[in-house]
Amino acid sequence: MTHIAHPFIQRIGINRDWRSRWFAADKNKYREYLRTDAAIRKLLTKKLKGMSVDMTEIERDEKALRIIIKTSRPGLVIGRSGEGATSLKKEIDMLLRKLKLSEKPDIKIDIEEIRNPETSAAIVGQMVVEGLEKRMPFRRVLKQTVEKVMANRDVKGVRIIVSGRLGGADMARREELKKGRIPLQTLRADIDFSRERALLPYGVIGIKVWIYRGDVFADRKSSAQSENQSRNK
Repeated sequence: MTHIAHPFIQRIGINRDWRSRWFAADKNKYREYLRTDAAIRKLLTKKLKGMSVDMTEIERDEKALRIIIKTSRPGLVIGRSGEGATSLKKEIDMLLRKLKLSEKPDIKIDIEEIRNPETSAAIVGQMVVEGLEKRMPFRRVLKQTVEKVMANRDVKGVRIIVSGRLGGADMARREELKKGRIPLQTLRADIDFSRERALLPYGVIGIKVWIYRGDVFADRKSSAQSENQSRNK
């Protein structure tokens, strides 16, 4: 096993699920579905920047396309009187028309709120990006972010790596701050991972975030699935 492996892909089927789920999909349309999902994710990443979006899940069948946006700031995504969600749906509709699909699906957008943003690696990475783009010292940003994440009782460990021309230095380097445990080789460990980029005048700063939220056992996993089913109803 390689030493550099994505924690998410190793845990699919154990305590993670696919972020693109196709039901009763035609095997001949695999290429079309894949191209469509990639285009939708690229559009949403661009439009929802700075809105604390954790992840985007896509569910589809032969007639419908459901997009689930998980964010800690649902009000920013929905907008006043639902204008944000409506405009987002129109832009996705225009994108699907440009792709010239064989069949145009019915689009449905669901926005789910994340109660504890400190447990999401993507949102924590965006916090670091905001601090770096405001020209704050990177060591202070890392220290404040780690302390804020560890203040949440659900978090057992956090690790943040920043690399690039830190502080405007001539030579790129890498800095790391870790607190708690990050058991990457324990597959039942609930570890969230994310990569982010901070765009600064002197270059791009790469950010990696690992968050350990405890172990997931069979009873905890089944209870979480039942809670998700009750919420969807």
